Amino acid sequence: MTDFSLIPLLPELFMAMVAMGLLIVGVFQGNQSTAVICWASVWACFLTAVVLLGLDWDRYTVLNSMFVLDGFAGFMKVLILIGLAASISLSVKHIYQEQMARFEMPILMLMAGLGMMLMVSAHNMLGLYMALELQSLSLYVLAAFRRNSIKSAEAGTKYFILGALSSGLILLGISLIYGFTGSLDYQIIADVLGDAEKPVIGAIIGLVFILSGLAFKISAVPFHMWTPDVYQGAPTHVTAFFAIVPKIAAFGLLIRLLFEPFAPLMEQSQQIIIFLSMASMIVGSFAALAQNNIKRLMAYSSIGNMGYALMALVPGTVESLGALILYLAIYMVMTIGVFAVIISFRRLELAVENISDLSGLSQTNPGLAYTMAILMFSMSGIPPMAGFFGKFFVFQAAVDAEFYTLAIVGVLTSVVAAYYYLRVIKVMFFDDVLDALEKDIPVSRKILMTLSILFIFGFTLKPNLLFDMTKQASSSFLMTSVDPDIAGAMGEGDINNNPEE
Repeated sequence: MTDFSLIPLLPELFMAMVAMGLLIVGVFQGNQSTAVICWASVWACFLTAVVLLGLDWDRYTVLNSMFVLDGFAGFMKVLILIGLAASISLSVKHIYQEQMARFEMPILMLMAGLGMMLMVSAHNMLGLYMALELQSLSLYVLAAFRRNSIKSAEAGTKYFILGALSSGLILLGISLIYGFTGSLDYQIIADVLGDAEKPVIGAIIGLVFILSGLAFKISAVPFHMWTPDVYQGAPTHVTAFFAIVPKIAAFGLLIRLLFEPFAPLMEQSQQIIIFLSMASMIVGSFAALAQNNIKRLMAYSSIGNMGYALMALVPGTVESLGALILYLAIYMVMTIGVFAVIISFRRLELAVENISDLSGLSQTNPGLAYTMAILMFSMSGIPPMAGFFGKFFVFQAAVDAEFYTLAIVGVLTSVVAAYYYLRVIKVMFFDDVLDALEKDIPVSRKILMTLSILFIFGFTLKPNLLFDMTKQASSSFLMTSVDPDIAGAMGEGDINNNPEE
């Protein structure tokens, strides 16, 4: 092992050491230290980000090319750390309100975050699977964290069983790739597949299995069946965590897979992504129309939004990948704000989850109502808010690459989705008043709501600022990790632009 350098792994090592240290504190101090451990975990995320930003993001592989740090991985890790810190902040007061304040919760979230950071830097199939399982095992426990709740136990069981199935699919796909290429290293796999005179059928089948497993992780149709039940049954702060962070890591992993080891199979993978994108947009939009539970509504909203994100993955250009990363960043911020509001919906010390229970909220708690309205407008893509620009850049990338059918389906399903977002606003502002919700909202939640609103409106003033950053991250990734000929074609937007071929 000639490249045994731990400098690119400093953020991951720091987070792992902090998690282990906090675990020791929790073991000795018990559940009375839960709040301290939660806030220490939040600060650990910020300090990890500082360590990450202090590193050189020029492409660098270590540990026999099993780990890579580049501009793309660095940017995605910053998003993961922001989402992780916000998720833990949302949970602090909530776990006491729901009487499940146990010190293991923030530590599990840190370990899941560690797995996510390793996922986007994985450069070997073995490293990919280890990172994926580190994340998944933590998420399984979090889904069933409320042990005295039948719904939470059901959510954890469903998530575990279906998650194990998806992990098995990924492992089967990896074994097929290894059998037909003789290696687990991304670069060697790309070289072998690229040198083949025609696509290797066994490798294509392996690719299908891997994409199927990853589609489960991002809750893309038809592998979405776990999402509504888990979102509804899991504790709300855990649902927020599921909605905010893991999908960013899964997309980071998916992008690196498709444009590094499977770049020679781009034509085949493109067809799969088109199907996943269209199906997710259609099912996510229409199935949400019948939902009365706000958490199930957000589950189908998440499915639809993953369809829009997958749309930007299809063209494979610098602009489309930049639009994808931008969309994920905007979606993360909006989701943080939405769940900060949802967690605050409480009446008589009980959580309120049905949309009908929000009737007349604008009169009893105008602050929450107007915050939720702004977030719903943004998620539905109403201009000039950030959500509009996120969808605009994604649709523009698809149109520029001549994927007109995909863009039309995206626009039409976005119109359908606007109905159920606006329905929430209608209930809050125009329905008869019910009993007032509790107004005791923690400062941390108010800060997250305020930051989300400021981002939504502030993005309107300089939309290209963040888009240029995401394009730079995608450009550095494509030009350093992909074959120069393919990368050049991607940069010009000329590769596989005709979906009919």
